[in-house]
Amino acid sequence: MGKGDRKTAKGKRYNSSYGNARSKAVTKAAGTAAAPVAKKATKTVAKAPAAKKVTKKAATKE
Repeated sequence: MGKGDRKTAKGKRYNSSYGNARSKAVTKAAGTAAAPVAKKATKTVAKAPAAKKVTKKAATKE
């Protein structure tokens, strides 16, 4: 179990390969909190109220 063993992390480093024994995933230290992400302030655009349609009533003769 040493440099030539492809099932160990040492063998993976020697062989320049990755796998279960030497994964590429970066692990976070236990107990540390991630920094809060600041949200960008977005400018809100107020929409103009919809224009009311004025309809003329037909004149009726009584």
